[in-house]
Formats: sequence, C-alpha cells, structure tokens
Amino acid sequence: MKQDKYFSILFPYYESTEYKQLSAVSCHDLGIDSLCDRLTVDAKERRMISDVLSNMTSDPRVAQYRQKVFADILKLPKLRTELMELFDKMEFIRNFGIMHKTSDERLGVWHLYHRLEELNDYIKCVEAMKKCLSDAKIESEGLIGFRNHIDMLYNEACFKEMKEDVAELKAKTSGIQSVTLGINLNERFEAVSMGLVSVNDKVFKKSGIVSNFAEAISSKNGVHKGTDWNGDFHYHQVENVQGSGFAGFVEKMAGYSYMQNVPFADSRVRSTIVNVPEGDGINNSTFYLEKVLNRMLESLVKKLRDTLTKYANIAVMNISQLIPEFVYYIRFAEFVEKNMEKGFPFCEAQVIDDADTSMDAKWLYNLKLAMNVESKDDIVYNDLVFDKEHTIYILTGANRGGKTTVTQAVGLMFVLAQGGIFVPASSFGYRPVDCIYTHFPADEDKTMDLGRLGEECVRFKEIYSECTSDSLLLLNETFSTTSFEEGFYIARDSVRALVSKRVRTIYNTHMHKLAAEAQEFDGGAGVSSLIMKSDNGKRSFKVEVASPEGLSYARDIAEKYGVTYEMLTGGN
Repeated sequence: MKQDKYFSILFPYYESTEYKQLSAVSCHDLGIDSLCDRLTVDAKERRMISDVLSNMTSDPRVAQYRQKVFADILKLPKLRTELMELFDKMEFIRNFGIMHKTSDERLGVWHLYHRLEELNDYIKCVEAMKKCLSDAKIESEGLIGFRNHIDMLYNEACFKEMKEDVAELKAKTSGIQSVTLGINLNERFEAVSMGLVSVNDKVFKKSGIVSNFAEAISSKNGVHKGTDWNGDFHYHQVENVQGSGFAGFVEKMAGYSYMQNVPFADSRVRSTIVNVPEGDGINNSTFYLEKVLNRMLESLVKKLRDTLTKYANIAVMNISQLIPEFVYYIRFAEFVEKNMEKGFPFCEAQVIDDADTSMDAKWLYNLKLAMNVESKDDIVYNDLVFDKEHTIYILTGANRGGKTTVTQAVGLMFVLAQGGIFVPASSFGYRPVDCIYTHFPADEDKTMDLGRLGEECVRFKEIYSECTSDSLLLLNETFSTTSFEEGFYIARDSVRALVSKRVRTIYNTHMHKLAAEAQEFDGGAGVSSLIMKSDNGKRSFKVEVASPEGLSYARDIAEKYGVTYEMLTGGN
C-alpha cells in the first residue's frame, strides 16, 4: 500500500483499485437508506455512511482491510468511547478553522488569543489520541497505520513545533496585566487622540490620595512636566458604572458634566462629549484598547496570525478529516453489538479465492427485516451458494412467501461485507462484486412515457450493458407486467444473455415455467430453480434448490388481487 501523507482507514490506496457507484434506485431497493436511519440520527453521518456503502470495488484487499479495522473497533468498546469524546472536542477546530481562516487576517489580538487557546486544546487532543491508540490492543493494518500516521505527523516537528510556538505565544500574551494610555488635549482641553504609553506585567492598584481627574490637576504638582513616565503617576480608576463607560470617564476627566447641561454651552464642546461612543460600562473601553494594542503590538499579532495559519491545514486536513471515517465504524459497531446482545447472529465475512465458488452463506437473514421484529425467533435463516453450477437462480414461490426478502438479503450481505462490517449470518464466504444492480418494479409515475413493460425493457438493457461477471444482479418480478407468454419470452432471452456473461443473479418471479426450464440453459454458467418451500400450503420462508412446486402463475396472481372463487364468494 502506498505510504504518503494521505491516509484513510476506509479507502486504502492500491494501484489497480477501481470503484463503482451503486445507483440511488439500487440503494433504495436494498434498504440502505433504512439501515442508515437506524445507525444515526445525524443527517450528515447518514449521508456519509451511505456514500461509503454504495462505493463498491471487487478488489478483495479493500474489503479485508476494512474488516480488520471494524473487528478492532468492535472488540474495543473503551477505545470507541475515548475516541468519540476526543472527536467531540476536536470538531470545533475543523469547523472554526475553516470558517474563520480569512477573518483572522482582520480580527484583533484578543480574538487571535482565543484561537490560540483552541489550538492548544487541539494539541492536547492529538496527544490524547496518540496515547489512546498506543494503549489499545489493536491488530488491524488500518488502525496500526493510523497510529503510525499520527506519530509521523507529530515527530516531523509539526505538532512538536506547534506546541512550542503556542507555549511561547501564550507566555508573551498572558504576561500582559495592564496598559498605560496617553490622551492628548487641544487648547480647549478636548481629547484629540489616545495612544499606548506602555504594556505592563503588573496591574495598577487604586490610589487613595485622589479620586478623579479634577482633584488631580488641582493638587500639588498635579500637572506633570513633559511626557516621560517617571513611575510616580497615581492610578485614578474609572468607576465601572453601568451606562457611564468611556464617555463618562471623559466627562469626569474634563469636568464637562456641567457644561453639557448648560443650554448655551459651545456646541463644539458638547459634541466632543456626545461623539464618544457609549456602551455597557468599562467594557466599552476594551474595544478602543484592542485597536490601540493591535497597532502597538503589531509584531506579536503577526506572529500569532502566522502560527495559526501555519497549522490550520495540518489540523483540518491530516487528522480532522478522518473523524467521519472513525464514526462510520463506530456507528456500525454500536449497531452490531446491540443486535448481537439480542441474539441475532453476526460474523466476519471471509474473502474466498475459489474459481468455482463465489458465495457460501450459512444462516443468512434479511437485516432490514430483523430491525423490525421483536425477537430473533421471528427470523427465518437460510443457506445459499453461488458456484459454477448455481450462478443464476430462478426463484419461485407463493405470493408473499419471502422471495423479495431473500433477494434483498443477499444484496445487503455483499454491501455490508465489502463495507467491512460483520454480516447477518453464521458464516459468509464470498468473492467481492464490482457492483450490485437491481431491477425491482418501478413506480407508476416513472412509466408514463414508455409503459411499464417498455420501461422494464429499457432499464434491463442498461443494466445488462453495465454488469460484468464480477457483478451481482437482483431481479424482482421483472417482465411480469405483461401477459404471461410475452413476459416469458422476454425473460427467457434475458436469462440466456446473463448466462453468456456469467453474472451472479437471483431472479425472483411467478413464471414457474421459466424455472422449470432452468436446466435447459447452457453456456458456461449454471442456472438453477430455487423455491420458497411450503408445508402443506403454509409458507415456510425457507429456500431450497428444487423444481418449482407447480403452483400456477394465474393462481398466485388471483390470490394477490383477491379474485379466487373462495375470496370472491367468501368461501360459499
């Protein structure tokens, strides 16, 4: 496998691997949407899981790689819990970093300092993840590779240097305890500008000698000569009174509270006071301080911005992007674990390298059906094999006898196995498929232009042109929307074409005549009749390779629509 800074625990890189996308129709026919709804309530997670499951490859290395990762995640519940807690903490870095990447260029030191704290938390999360994966007894190539991937990033000085930079910047910025401001006045004693005199590492303490500016200038030596600070200035605290703010401070300092209330006072004087923004007390002055600090501490702000920019891509691209991949495995692990506790069998699928056998399933069942039953005892389990003699199954049986359920179950087995997830069976050996194609009855509104039979023919031709000998084809009542003779003629030619391609197929149908002629098809792929067994007319939902039981097509259709003599007359 290619070693690079790209890394994935879902899509390992192999030179010859090719993926095919299941159609939205096939995903719906297989019940993938219903399965994802059970896995998580988060819409983004559902879409992500569906995207992974529907992106298929026949490369067995991908399936095996995923299966081992999932086995580790399933057997280590403590690891799952710790990782999810870390992911919750790390999620804000990905979102915040992307959202505010450009705004950092214009926002000030206080905002950037807040980002610095977040970045420091992110480093702690990465270190915790390193420890978490080092302590866990992981065995899969994927998780071992991910652990090494984190170590590589950390040891290549990226995270080590980041930690040192953050510590240095925090030390510089956290040492600021106070600032000394200078306010310049004009000849009318109006405040014309404000600037930073010094940044200090100690806080000012309130002086008990004087209490406001008016007292200060009337006291002995109240007016200081020059602008050099000799350290003798007293601290005159502006009271933190709601509504006074910086404007109140200027009013007190200039003694203009009286002038503001005199009707004939110079309008220019009053405007000096009025135009000073008011807000919620002393908090309003922080806005002005930040503007001053951004200018006076320009080098520090630049260093802080450079640090954040330097590590933004590392934080977002190299680790945070893998969070959804972990979530994929964790959601499935929670689901499988919960259902195993209820008694439903699950197993790790095994890729088989056998030219004659491409699937051997024991005790398989429909997971979508299992999600909606109260007990494991309500489920019927079946065995089924795809091999040289049984490449194409013509599945027949009574209406509502479970034909569609079995057909769908086989498709779900391949989807889950190739997604790396334990499958609903006691054992499952298989050769991966390059894609799954389904041909289930279309909705009425999709057949208005061509008619139902025409639409079925067009869809089947498209599917046939795309599928290969590595595909899986699931047909459900295909060509049953016309007369029996017409449908049989089209279905027989379609099966002959599938035999020539040797496509693994389950074709469930009411055409018992088609199943009866299964042995007559030749061309290198075995065609078999598969029946849903009945016990004295009672549905068993069990499949068996056998000749069709002889129930007429017309009888099944009549029962489906309630037009047998007994159903019409009420048994009289």
